[in-house]
Amino acid sequence: MSTADHASRWHTPERVLLVRLSAIGDVIFASPLAAAFRRAYPHAHLAWLVEPGCAPLLRHHPDLDAVIEWPGPRLRSLWRERRLPALAAELRALRRDLRARRFDLAVDLQGLLKSALPVWLSGAPQRIGLGSREGGRLLLTRVVPREPPAARGRIGSEYLHLARTLGLPDDSFDMAVHFGSDDAAAADRLLAAAGLSAGYVALCPFTTRPQKHWLAPRWAELAARLRADTGLHSVLLGGPNDAEAGAEIAAESAGSALSLAGRTSLLEAAVVIDRSRAVVAVDTGLGHMGIARKRPTLLLFGSSLPYTDTGRPDARVLYHPRACSPCRRRPTCDGRFDCMRAITVDEVVAALRVLPGVVL
Repeated sequence: MSTADHASRWHTPERVLLVRLSAIGDVIFASPLAAAFRRAYPHAHLAWLVEPGCAPLLRHHPDLDAVIEWPGPRLRSLWRERRLPALAAELRALRRDLRARRFDLAVDLQGLLKSALPVWLSGAPQRIGLGSREGGRLLLTRVVPREPPAARGRIGSEYLHLARTLGLPDDSFDMAVHFGSDDAAAADRLLAAAGLSAGYVALCPFTTRPQKHWLAPRWAELAARLRADTGLHSVLLGGPNDAEAGAEIAAESAGSALSLAGRTSLLEAAVVIDRSRAVVAVDTGLGHMGIARKRPTLLLFGSSLPYTDTGRPDARVLYHPRACSPCRRRPTCDGRFDCMRAITVDEVVAALRVLPGVVL
């Protein structure tokens, strides 16, 4: 459907709100929609509502006029503590703020009740949701069904499906992560102090669920192999909760890896990834960031399989399916994580060497 056909179906929006609250990887997957909406409606005011932890990913996006932080953690805390009057007062204040912005189109990209709620609170007369569930569809004026299973497999396929259903331009649908000059300067200082300005491989071993992890000793072995074969050090990236594990892997690597886990902001980590020769990662937001920053990226998937087609010739997925794969949040292997154990260091090194664009 062309943009003109789409526009004829409804009032062309002047103020658009996109809602994808979390998580890091999912916000990155959805990021092409900012450019798609901007191309469809070049004169519209375009805002994105997101939780604070993911807001930096959008703060420098050139197609967004505003990034609105949704206090999800505080709202959840008030609910858990059963401070219902305070929760109601907070929601009323959020409703006033959103309605004052006069959105005429709001789109729930997450498809949950918690993401449909701010779409409804915005008061936008057109409220669209992607595959909405958990009762969220009751708060919307239109629900776009998710793409059929046979169409899945490409990175960000559900958002490409939404763009096509809404008649948005889809000929260029690349993920994007932008950072500012301050982020770049801070990360470059860290790299220079570590003597890594001449080149390194970025390793992203950490994520939220243990069944998505590769074995820690293999990260240390991989760093040692890369150092011996190429002369390059490896840089470990992760959040504050990963600092101890990162230090342990670095110690086991016998000086082949440096851990910056917990020492960078989210966008400083994006700079470190951007400056790297290549990225090796599990299913984690930082790994998907490697593709968004157009770095050669090798992804190790097991219990989860968000995509098999990375959309880029210089990014590849290593995945060894088993009868139980992908188990997602319900592993049945008693903690062995056989799917990840099947990926060997030799395989990773060999795949990395033939990845287009890699200079090792």
